[in-house]
Amino acid sequence: MWIAGAALVIMLVLTLYAVLRGAGEDPKTETPAKGGASPSVSGTASPAPTYEQPEDWTEPERWSALPRGKSQDEQGSPKGFPKSAEGAVAMMAAANASRVEGDHGIVDEQLRTYRAYMGAEDTSETIAEQIELAGIEADKRLAREMGIRPGQPLPAGAYLRSHVVGYQIIEESGAEVSAWLLVRQVQKSGEMSPEKGSYLRTLVGAQWMGGDWKMTADATARAQEAMEGKSDPEMVAPGDEAFNAAGWTAIREAS
Repeated sequence: MWIAGAALVIMLVLTLYAVLRGAGEDPKTETPAKGGASPSVSGTASPAPTYEQPEDWTEPERWSALPRGKSQDEQGSPKGFPKSAEGAVAMMAAANASRVEGDHGIVDEQLRTYRAYMGAEDTSETIAEQIELAGIEADKRLAREMGIRPGQPLPAGAYLRSHVVGYQIIEESGAEVSAWLLVRQVQKSGEMSPEKGSYLRTLVGAQWMGGDWKMTADATARAQEAMEGKSDPEMVAPGDEAFNAAGWTAIREAS
């Protein structure tokens, strides 16, 4: 399965981290499935095989209705999340919700997320240019995957989407929160094509800055340090009995 589009926001954080730190391959990186592609140079996001909900639904033991942002920016990205652990996770979930369809491509989503959710100290024109170039290349790969020429809008009914379905908080304080995110990604190549889905997990760190939560390289680095020597949580869908054993909290619609 081609997964780069749905993983684009997750990969953006990790690309930024690698650029800022001059990092090489992260030791916890897991390679995408054969045929996959990613605009990132390193990271901890991990693809899982396509998964279908089991017939016997097991109710998640932990649920959370994450708060909404108080407003939106000019690109429609939610902002103004409350200063709480759930507020931080709500920002992370918003940053990792993506929709690529029509003439709205991967590069558009990457730059939107970068401008909306990265801390000011982690932004620069140089990094923005690198993210844009990576997004352009990812859009070209997606076009070839869907049988169209690069630069054309996606076919009618085609899309790449992702949304966060679960999380685990690693560490929290009044001004910093780190968490694992469980992301559901889906892909459709056209109106008559079947939808394909898979899961990703990614590690994100956020800091309270200027009255809102922002993802930062420093917080993400500290999250990685906190996970040293520990096992990554299993990627399992809500409704699977292993979801509870893996320690995930399921997400309801925002309140």
